[in-house]
Amino acid sequence: MSTYKEIAELAPSEIETKLNETREKLLQLRLRKQTGQVEKTSELRSLRKDVARLETAKTAKSKKAAA
Repeated sequence: MSTYKEIAELAPSEIETKLNETREKLLQLRLRKQTGQVEKTSELRSLRKDVARLETAKTAKSKKAAA
């Protein structure tokens, strides 16, 4: 994914879309890991961090809009 600065520049709808896509990738990767098909397990960590960045940006945007 990208840095928080790049994510923060996205529109709320784009953040929501990317969040859904990233969660779907994470789910697929977890399922593949269970069957032993994942070589780079570090991808799981990076996807979890991406989800956290997206959630943080989403929350910041919603608080900013409410204020």
